[in-house]
Amino acid sequence: MTWQPLRPELSRALADARRQLHHAAQFATAFGISYLDPRDDDSHTNLEWLPEDGALASGPKRDARVALRVRDLTLIVNGHEFALHDQTIERGAEWVRERLAEKGLPPDRYTLKRHFEIPAHPVGERQPFAAHAEKLEELSKWFGNAAELLAELAVTRGDASEVRCWPHHFDMATVLSVAPGKTIGVGMEPGDEYYDEPYLYVKLHPAPAPEALLDAPSGGTWHKRDWIGAVLPGSRLPTEPVAQAAYAKEFIRSAVRTNERLLAS
Repeated sequence: MTWQPLRPELSRALADARRQLHHAAQFATAFGISYLDPRDDDSHTNLEWLPEDGALASGPKRDARVALRVRDLTLIVNGHEFALHDQTIERGAEWVRERLAEKGLPPDRYTLKRHFEIPAHPVGERQPFAAHAEKLEELSKWFGNAAELLAELAVTRGDASEVRCWPHHFDMATVLSVAPGKTIGVGMEPGDEYYDEPYLYVKLHPAPAPEALLDAPSGGTWHKRDWIGAVLPGSRLPTEPVAQAAYAKEFIRSAVRTNERLLAS
């Protein structure tokens, strides 16, 4: 894989950019909610990473889809682009409706109403987007690296789901179905109420009792509040790019193996 060098020292300074990005990604999710057939697992709302664009994209309908280029918060529809910087959510939605109408999709069906909550930010209250470019670039690298790491894992196994970003928690993830009723979720969360920085995680279902946990996987620690899983926060990555990639890969390999042992016990 092609690893994009990350800056561990910047990991804990991405919260505001992350929240703005989370709101901006809902433009793509809204396409799935508005036009795609609903699915019980909510997968019609999830987003695909397009490496050539560095963008999170909805599923397609009539050769149309809505994508968001992460590094500069730019919407992409039908080959047209709209930069969200200094623009409001309402103006962005107007632009998307205009582009979708050009593809013959009824624009009045496009809605930003959703059945889940995301972290609040002033952009959700009619304030314009104004995320810091350097921090968006860092988040783009996190999503791109995670998409490649997880795709690499998925092709080595026959039990992995598609690698997708889930817009409610905003994690990029795949699920390994290791046995009936037993799964391992492997992913990257750009930050949340548990860790205010990007982190890799490997968590298992059903969760074991905390006292049953084995030694922590290579480079990681065990998370035990509300859910059980191994985590590797971004601030703990080494600074050298080649070492970063090796460290992340070894964490995932070790954590998956450890969780398989726990599920088998």
